[in-house]
Amino acid sequence: MKYSVKEAAEKLGMSQHTVRYYTDQGLVPSLQRDQHNNRQFSQNALDWLTACHYLRQTGMSVKAVKHYVDLCLQGHQTIQERYQLITAQQAIAQQQLITAQKRLAFLNAKEKIYHEEMQGEQNDPMNPNTWQQNDDTKHKC
Repeated sequence: MKYSVKEAAEKLGMSQHTVRYYTDQGLVPSLQRDQHNNRQFSQNALDWLTACHYLRQTGMSVKAVKHYVDLCLQGHQTIQERYQLITAQQAIAQQQLITAQKRLAFLNAKEKIYHEEMQGEQNDPMNPNTWQQNDDTKHKC
C-alpha cells in the first residue's frame, strides 16, 4: 500500500510539513514518487520517517540523522559507528527523561497543593501574603 503525504502524516502523528521536510532532507531513502511527482510512502518509507522522527525528538540534528541514514544504507560494515551514534543519543534521551520527570514531580506537587487548598485544607500557601518568616511554603511558588 502507498500513502500520500497527508495519509503518512496522519498515520504517524506528524505534521505534513515535517513529513515533507524529512523527505526534502533526504532522510527517507525509500521514498517513491508517482507520475505527477507526488510523494508516495510505502511501509518501509514510513519506518524511515518514524526512526528519523524519534531521533530528531531526542535532539539529534538533521545533519546527524542524515549521516545515520547514510550509514544504514552502507550496510553491516557501519554497525559499530551506528551503535556509537545511538548510544550517544540514548544518553541524551535518558537525561531528557530525567529532566521531564523532575518537571512532572514539580507539577504534581503544585497540583496537590492547589487541590488541598480548594478542599480548604491549607491556608493559600501559594500566596506570599500568607507566608510566615520561617515557613518553607514560600519556596513552593
